[in-house]
Amino acid sequence: MAKSLKFSDAVADYDAIIKEIDSRRFAPIYLLSGDEGYFIDAIAERLANTILNEAERSFNQVTVYGQDSDTGKIIMLARQMPMMGSYQVVIVREAQQLSKIENLVHYTSNPQSSTILIICYKNKEQGRGIDKRTAFYKSCVKNGCVYESVRPRDYEVDTWLTSYIASVGLKMDPKAMAMLKEHVGMDISRMVREIDKLVVSLPEGVKGVTDSHIEEYVGLSKEFNSFELNDAVMKQDVGRAMRIADHFSKNPKSYPITQTIAILFGLFQQLFLLNYHNWQSRTKGVAMPSDMDLMRAIRANNLYALKELRANIGRWSGPKLFNVLGLLREYDAKSKGVNSGGLDNGELLKELLLKIFM
Repeated sequence: MAKSLKFSDAVADYDAIIKEIDSRRFAPIYLLSGDEGYFIDAIAERLANTILNEAERSFNQVTVYGQDSDTGKIIMLARQMPMMGSYQVVIVREAQQLSKIENLVHYTSNPQSSTILIICYKNKEQGRGIDKRTAFYKSCVKNGCVYESVRPRDYEVDTWLTSYIASVGLKMDPKAMAMLKEHVGMDISRMVREIDKLVVSLPEGVKGVTDSHIEEYVGLSKEFNSFELNDAVMKQDVGRAMRIADHFSKNPKSYPITQTIAILFGLFQQLFLLNYHNWQSRTKGVAMPSDMDLMRAIRANNLYALKELRANIGRWSGPKLFNVLGLLREYDAKSKGVNSGGLDNGELLKELLLKIFM
């Protein structure tokens, strides 16, 4: 069985391709695929802005979309000779919507040296990737550059995100980073857009990003968000948790209960696993994992999150954690209409929280 590609490998491959492009060492074919669109788009944009100068692009660079095109048209475009300059550039965006993409093998098996064909295939649109057994895929490997982009797991993104933040001249404190990730999820494209927004929005001379900046410029309420609800529940701050729940109940479209329960479930799953590791260490003499290994084991986002979990694990016994996980499953079903007792989602969330705190 083929070994699955790691996020760190995808980042390293991305960096190597960008270096080649910046050195003007181009491949005749770029097959850019995967389920993380940011790296696919970034490579395509770097190629689009590097291969030809602005004047040449008007004559020798064309972009087509899979839904509005076909393989015959793309092959015809790729076989044209450049009007002025050394290269003809053909960019195929949303190639996952292209019918019978494997027919491009009639070109990719014998590409022209004067054409650079860039194929952007995002797996997430179709829920599947390119079939690597096809002659089309194998010809791209043989005659061009094939790149696969993968989405990071929660614990994998911090190193890359810290590096990207540093590359734009900023430094973000751990809580601000955790809030940003909670707000946008593991969508790197959205993370980059929000960080780029901070670059132009922060006052001149300010390079350190705090949670207050996230609140002001990213649009995430510092008081009323899932990150703060998790924090209040973990610390058993009943009053703050109920205030947040009341805000959520008044804004159900922004804070759907199914999402809130899923986030709470993630928190208590982490607490349960941390409690288990602590129990093993305490009763069986099993050494505690390193911070990085522990983050992977309990699926913590970052060291800040791990620190907060450790600081509050003493508030939650093993049996209590087990009961809360059961409550969360029960209320997830209720939020979907199973034995809800006629309560709306806002009332269900408040009832759930009160039972957690009992």
